[in-house]
Amino acid sequence: MSASHDRHVNDNPSTYTVQDRKNKKELTRLTVQDQMITASMGGVLSEQPDPAIFHQVLDIGCGPGGWAIEAAQAYPMMSLTGIDISERMIKYACDQAEAHQVNDRAKFLVMDALRPLEFPTASFDLVNLRFGVSYLRTWDWPKFLTELLRVTRVNGVIRITDAEINSDSNSLALTQLWKWCQCAFFRSSHIFAWEATGLTSRLAQLLDQYGCDQVQTKVYALEYRAGTAEGKAFYEDMMLGFQTARPFIQKWANIGEEYEVIYQQALKEMQQPDFQVTWRLLTFWGHKPGSRS
Repeated sequence: MSASHDRHVNDNPSTYTVQDRKNKKELTRLTVQDQMITASMGGVLSEQPDPAIFHQVLDIGCGPGGWAIEAAQAYPMMSLTGIDISERMIKYACDQAEAHQVNDRAKFLVMDALRPLEFPTASFDLVNLRFGVSYLRTWDWPKFLTELLRVTRVNGVIRITDAEINSDSNSLALTQLWKWCQCAFFRSSHIFAWEATGLTSRLAQLLDQYGCDQVQTKVYALEYRAGTAEGKAFYEDMMLGFQTARPFIQKWANIGEEYEVIYQQALKEMQQPDFQVTWRLLTFWGHKPGSRS
């Protein structure tokens, strides 16, 4: 299906950590990351006891569409809609849906998730968000979650996955890059505290506070090692991620030429045969109640 082309949508939003959403390297990184993360988590909805109950699904900030396309392939009863502010991402997602022959059930639209969503109330059984930390500021969450609840049907699920802003590895240089990343995310108000769990420690509380019932959490400790396909994917994600996010990190963490030195050292250390890393992701989900006293 073709994408919506709303020329009033800003394709270069100031809140996104990678300013240029037309950046080819960022599209490549997100494609690699989509596949890597979904596989490491055991599938698109591994924590849900009965994904068959979800017929209409919305994927917020869908990027190149990897999660939605995999969901369409795994669950033939689902109809999925992905939204992203980037026209380039949406065009790529539409092309991929057609290539994988799921374009009859997976459509992608240009839309700004920080504005009111262009869907009727109670449209979806499941609303999915992954890595919202990349563009949501701390003060955005109340309005954002309220809008997600609006478009979710009664007893439907809001599902949010995000990562701790660090990784436990034997690379000192990679550890330093993550420390700068934490600093940048905190100073730019993308996380609530200057620590690895600056967002993830608050998400369950936020879901409950702004209207979800039965909030649950699942923790994933994703392990990657050099010399494996998964380790190669992690390396590519980090290589491209710390490159495309460099202007954001240098600006907010006030890092100069030292960044390039540490970045290059991290690339070398991640290619060592003994490199290993654990990256923690958390998925939070809650149900929209019929009424709340």
